[in-house]
Parts: sequence; C-alpha cells; structure tokens
Amino acid sequence: MNKIYKRESLKKKIDQLKKEGKKIVFTNGCFDILHVGHTRYLREAKKEGDILILALNSDESVRSLKGEKRPLIPEDERADLVASLGSVDFVTIFHELTPLTLIEYLKPDVLVKGGDWAEDQVVGRESVKKWGGRVIIIPEIKGSSTTNIIEKIINVYGKT
Repeated sequence: MNKIYKRESLKKKIDQLKKEGKKIVFTNGCFDILHVGHTRYLREAKKEGDILILALNSDESVRSLKGEKRPLIPEDERADLVASLGSVDFVTIFHELTPLTLIEYLKPDVLVKGGDWAEDQVVGRESVKKWGGRVIIIPEIKGSSTTNIIEKIINVYGKT
C-alpha cells in the first residue's frame, strides 16, 4: 500500500477516515537522516490517535531552514523511509516554510511536536485548538539528532 500522497488526495482520504470516527494525528519535520529519536517519537505520536500523518519538509524548505548543505537525503527518499515505518500511516511533502496551510487544510484532531519545541512555538496550535483539537509535546530523546550524527561522522572520518 502506498502511503505517500499529494495533499489533495490525502484530504479526501482523511475526510473519509474522520467520517468513520478515526482520530487524526499530525506531525511534521525534515527527517533528514532517520534515527532512533525519530522512530521513538513517531511511535509515541501514533499513540495519540488512530491515524498518523507525517508532513515532510521538501528539499527546498529544508534548505531554507537548515542551510544550503541540507538536506543530505532527497525528499523522495526521506518520504519513502518514513513511509516504511509501521507507526506512520500517511506521508505528504509540503513546500512552505511552515505546515500551517496544510494543518488548516487537513484539520487534524491532534498536533504533535517534539520536546525541542515549547507549545507556544508550535505552528498551527491555535488553529487546532480552535476546532477542538489538542496539542501534544513528546519529550525529546537527548543526544539523538541529525546534527549530532553529522558531527560524529565528521569527527570520526574527518572533513574531506
């Protein structure tokens, strides 16, 4: 089953699942170099509802947020990697700097972010709360980050 959808197709799918009484959970991020922090985070996010949507930053938006050297893994490969996880039900790629437009379009019941975010910094929190949804912050797994992996690779293998 393909889990990667364009936003219009995903909207139709989500609307049908909501009619069936399913609780929709939404999270987003770059997920550049998938690591244990990501997988544990996504497993916890899935526990907040029935269906987990992962909105993936496009290559262009990752570059805008993280700098010209990122992402290391192209968006189509990152999408395929996260779609292979059992905790993730649907993946969609967004090109904007923030997922606000996508959140307001899909109207999830729960918005989840990692512990490196304070709730008042979470994009879309006001919209989700406005339609009766919840915002959940999942505690960060210390030391588990793409940046730490990149630094370790540089330290172990050196700059070439």
